[in-house]
Amino acid sequence: MKAHMVKALNMALYQEMERDESIVVLGEDVGVNGGVFRVTEGLYEKFGRRRVMDTPLSEAGIIGFSIGMATTGLRPIAEIQFQGFDYNAYHHIQQHASKIRNRTRGMMHCPMIVRLPYSGGIRALEHHSDSLETIYIHLPGIIVVCPSSPYEAKGLLAACARAEDPVMFFEPKRLYRAFKEEVPEERYEIELGKANVVKKGGDVTLISWGAMTYLCKMAVEELEKKGIDVEHIDLRTLHPCDWETVVQSVKKTGRCVVVHEAVKTLGFGAEIATRIMEKAFYYLEAPIKRVTAWDINIPLPALEDYYFPDKERIIKGVEEVMKEG
Repeated sequence: MKAHMVKALNMALYQEMERDESIVVLGEDVGVNGGVFRVTEGLYEKFGRRRVMDTPLSEAGIIGFSIGMATTGLRPIAEIQFQGFDYNAYHHIQQHASKIRNRTRGMMHCPMIVRLPYSGGIRALEHHSDSLETIYIHLPGIIVVCPSSPYEAKGLLAACARAEDPVMFFEPKRLYRAFKEEVPEERYEIELGKANVVKKGGDVTLISWGAMTYLCKMAVEELEKKGIDVEHIDLRTLHPCDWETVVQSVKKTGRCVVVHEAVKTLGFGAEIATRIMEKAFYYLEAPIKRVTAWDINIPLPALEDYYFPDKERIIKGVEEVMKEG
C-alpha cells in the first residue's frame, strides 16, 4: 500500500503491539488524541489505557517510568513530542538507560524505545527544530536510528521493538507527510547497524540520514545529469554505525561529502570524516566535505530555508569536492 511516514510508523506500532503484549506506549497526548502528529492514532481505542498511556507534561517522568518498566519485563515505547524537549530527561538516559546492562553485568536489560520527532523543515518555533542526535551517538549502550522514508521507518521501528538495549528513534518531522511510497502491509524488519547504499557510483561518496537523504536523492539526480557518478549512502543506524560500508565506498570513489541538519561543529559528520581519515586516508583524492547547518541558533521560520542544507548547497558541495585533488 502507498503510505506516508506517519501511517508507516502507526502500522509498525499497531503490529508490534499485536505481536508482543509486553509493549506499551506512553507520552503526552499519545492516547485519546493520538499524538501531536497522529502517529499513535487509534492505538488507545484498540489496546486500551493500560497499554497506551497519556502522561503528565514531564519528559523526565516519561523516560524515568520507561526505564523502570523496561527493567521489569515490559517494552515501553515512549514519545517525546519534540526532540528539543528531551534534555529534561537526558540524565535518565545517560546515567541509567545507557548503563544498566553494563552496571548489572548483563543481568538486566533496558529494552525501550524513545520516539523523537526532530529536525526542521516545518516552520516550527524555538526548541522545536533541534538536530542533536550526536549527543546520543556519544553514549555507549544506546542505539540511535534515523529513518529516511516510510518504508525505512516501518522496518526500522519493527527491528527496534525487538532490541534488548535502549533506542533513540529520531523521526524527521519534515518527512512525516512529505511523500508516500509503497510500504508492505505485512510485518518486516530492516537490520539495525546496516547502512543502505541508495545508489551505487564511482566518482564520489555522498553520506546522509533522515530528511537529508530525501534532499540528497534530488541532488543526485541533478548531479547525474552533469556527468557526476555519485554513490549515495543512507546510514539508517547512526550508532552502531556501519563503518565498513562507508569506508569501502570511499576507498572506491576517493572522494566524500557528508550532509546533515545539525551544526557543523561536533556534528556526526566530524566523526565520519575522522573515521574515513583513519581507515582510508591513502585512498582520498580530495579533502572530505561537510554540508551542514550553520553554527548559530536555529533562526525563526522566515530564515529557516537559509539555515538548513538544501539541494543547491548539496550539489555545490559535491561539485567542489570533484574539482579538488
